[in-house]
Amino acid sequence: MQIKPLTPEDPLELGDFELLGRIGHGGMGQVFLGESLGGEPAAVKVIKPSVVDSESRLRFAQEIEVLKTIWGPRMAAFLGADPEAEQPWLATEYVDGPDLARHVKTDGPLPTVLTAALGAILAEALSAVHTQGLLHRDLKPANILLGPNGPKIIDFGLAAFTESSVSLTAPHQVVGTPICMAPEQAAGVKPLTAAVDVYALGALLLFAATGHYPHEAATPYMVFHLVTDPGTAPDLSGAPAELVPLLSGMLAHDAGSRPSLTDVVQQCRSVIEAQGMKIAQARRRLTAHTAKQPHSSTSPAVQPPTVLWPAPANDPSGAEITPVDLDVPAPAEEPAPSANTLVAPGPSAPETPAPEPPSRLDPPSDGPGHGRSASDRPPTAPRQPTARTPTLRHSVQARRTAERLRTAYAAKAPF
Repeated sequence: MQIKPLTPEDPLELGDFELLGRIGHGGMGQVFLGESLGGEPAAVKVIKPSVVDSESRLRFAQEIEVLKTIWGPRMAAFLGADPEAEQPWLATEYVDGPDLARHVKTDGPLPTVLTAALGAILAEALSAVHTQGLLHRDLKPANILLGPNGPKIIDFGLAAFTESSVSLTAPHQVVGTPICMAPEQAAGVKPLTAAVDVYALGALLLFAATGHYPHEAATPYMVFHLVTDPGTAPDLSGAPAELVPLLSGMLAHDAGSRPSLTDVVQQCRSVIEAQGMKIAQARRRLTAHTAKQPHSSTSPAVQPPTVLWPAPANDPSGAEITPVDLDVPAPAEEPAPSANTLVAPGPSAPETPAPEPPSRLDPPSDGPGHGRSASDRPPTAPRQPTARTPTLRHSVQARRTAERLRTAYAAKAPF
């Protein structure tokens, strides 16, 4: 996953989380890589100041309450939040890996067995969510992160309690992503049932196996029309023959004709076992396949793109930092403290605040040079602490990681 430096306008801290860099953005906010007091990495989601109003705060507060109620190994865990802050924020478990949409676009569709393994994993996870009285309502490839421990579901911003009669949207207003939206959801039918998540999972698995969705068109309006038209069958072209019966059932126009999530798990197991493999083996292969990291010799042209969360969006070009840039040997000994480092306190030495926090990556200057290393830059006067630059805490590992981020960014930024 690529991490971009903080900008001068970005906060340095939110709650008890120190912000280290940018890892993605969506329509309503920015997502930062953060670190807790105890050194736990976190994805910290912040609502954009331009969209902070009473309605967005209410929806954000609902997302927080939903996240507090869900649990499971396939869910990005809730770590903290403050919907009433000047900049409302929400912290969840940081999953170091691309989303499914990016993976398929970069590496191509998943093999049949791995698609079936993904289906079994996600169907079981969604079943647990439904048991807790919730619907996701916006399941799509961008909301599945492929981490080192397997896939995880994120972004319950549109989730709803199934028994709730309260809606934050106006009557007949449809909110969600049309490419994976069930016909009844697209038509504004209420109340929704678990079948909407079954349909969305079917659309997601079709994309994982083929690289395309059940219905595609030039505009969202045209997609809505295709989804809601009972005479338009989903496009299953390119789908493996072993998965066609399952996908046809999950993408049925009539909600009552779709299989339950338990049936989806069983059918996925059958596909895997027909290939002479056990479900546990297929799960391990899926994780090994999607968690592959590029080697240092990989050219920039095939480096994985920035992972955007909660949904991919156009991102202005700029200097980016990849895991390859961080893959350098750690020093055998701690370097001598300098103006840009923070000294860890010894038994009798007080902690010394750094004039410039190492976790904050300075944006490129407007100088004419390109590709200059950090050592080529003219020295600058240390920045004095202000009300906006509090004393920050760092573990040894955090300081090393921040220093590698700084070095990697300085080496490729247009200074």
